[in-house]
Amino acid sequence: MAELHVELVAADRQVWSGKASLVVARTTAGDIGIMPGHQPLLAVLQPGPVTIRTTGETGEGAVVAAVHGGFLSYTDGKLSLLAEIAELSEEIDVERAERALEQARSEQDAAAERRADVRLRAATAER
Repeated sequence: MAELHVELVAADRQVWSGKASLVVARTTAGDIGIMPGHQPLLAVLQPGPVTIRTTGETGEGAVVAAVHGGFLSYTDGKLSLLAEIAELSEEIDVERAERALEQARSEQDAAAERRADVRLRAATAER
């Protein structure tokens, strides 16, 4: 089976690296799915969950991350997701994100509301 080599990197750390059969991310042009053999691509990432369908020695699975802006680049079987902020779904404290969402709504802070919403969607996404 053909595979992508995926690197998910935030400004402060490498978040995830491995093999995948499919990556779904939100760009300024809309949601995009990237599979092995995709045409070369450079896109701006929008805030949203990124789903990585993993392959490898441990079998198939999924990794979900909350991504808050950045860039996506695909060429020659390698996909790089360079995010301003990114966190894996298992790193997200759901109760804290819910409180942040409530506070952002009460303060009418659209940017904070968007960040909290992305974190909640990533944390509760089906894998």
